Amino acid sequence: MGSLGPFAIDTYLPALPAIGRDLGATPLQVQQTLSVYLLAFASMTLWHGALSDALGRRRVLLVTFAVFSLASLAAAFSASIEALWIWRAVQGAVGGAGIAISRAVARDVAHGADAQRLMSQSQIVFALAPAIAPVIGGAIEHWLGWRAIFGFLALMSAALWVAIFRSLPETLPVARRQSLHPVALARGYVSIFRQWAFWRLAGALTAHFQAFFIYVMAAPMFLITHLGLASTQFHWLFLPLTIGTSTGALLASRLAGRLSLARSIRLGQALMASAVLASLAAAWLVPGRLPWAVLPIGLYTMGLAVAMSSLQVMVSDLSPERRGMVSSCQGFVQSTANSVAAGLVVPMIWGSQAGLALGSAALISLGGLLLLLERRFRPPAAVR
Repeated sequence: MGSLGPFAIDTYLPALPAIGRDLGATPLQVQQTLSVYLLAFASMTLWHGALSDALGRRRVLLVTFAVFSLASLAAAFSASIEALWIWRAVQGAVGGAGIAISRAVARDVAHGADAQRLMSQSQIVFALAPAIAPVIGGAIEHWLGWRAIFGFLALMSAALWVAIFRSLPETLPVARRQSLHPVALARGYVSIFRQWAFWRLAGALTAHFQAFFIYVMAAPMFLITHLGLASTQFHWLFLPLTIGTSTGALLASRLAGRLSLARSIRLGQALMASAVLASLAAAWLVPGRLPWAVLPIGLYTMGLAVAMSSLQVMVSDLSPERRGMVSSCQGFVQSTANSVAAGLVVPMIWGSQAGLALGSAALISLGGLLLLLERRFRPPAAVR
């Protein structure tokens, strides 16, 4: 469930040049199909968790996955870039439900080390879907054209709808549901957003995620222009991402209950920092050379997977009675950053391999600073 939203980002990336040619759009106009998706994704992610806290996880998931399937079909028949913007925005508006609510479902059924382990294992699935998505998308675009990619997304979301309907029980009992009254909602959001700990943890998680995700958002430029690859060779980036994330998630699962959350995060940071230094070295010493340009990104996602599950547990525990809402708030922060990065930041730095590496270095530094502040101000009993 949590993979559908990211999958819808990566599947059509290899087709961006073909979309521009077919709809008579400039590269910047085509890039905005990603920006509007991410902006709508961020805006509505803020509400999905709160709705599931009030109405139940299952009901909200069924509605949003149905709408996503219909919007994907409409996108497949878009006759102009403006129409594609609209349907990508609708996709984004409902695409965040899976990732926000799946985290809440995980925390509904698991606690302590089990929660950390479950979050770690889920990272494998989260990694596999967006990693194989551009490979699938490139093959579909090559054989059937870019419109078939959106038809494939419609079928995928419909299949998930059937799986949810048949196999997912409701994990939030009626007795634990929250009110949808505007005053109650406002109090809930205020209680979360007024916590400096939330901003430090969500900000650190977002910055660490962005440090590698800028390569995903710049994938056509990075792979095709800087590395000279074809649209069917996106596996050069996404295979290392998959291996790194899967390895890191397995490691995090093994460490759950053996290392504290704080120590797991520090281990992940050490791996990520090493990867960024390697990316900078590759950009200056052997620019445009494979595999040196992509191997550090795999190491980075390994470290990210080790740290991310612990960070997500820490964020969700800030408001145990509103786990859906706090998951939505964290997703909102991350998705808003994705949208800003896709529309503004990435086009500013995608002109060179070195620019992307420097952007990654700046983001991991920001994330590290936020975690240093969190360790400084967090109550000693909360840092084990």
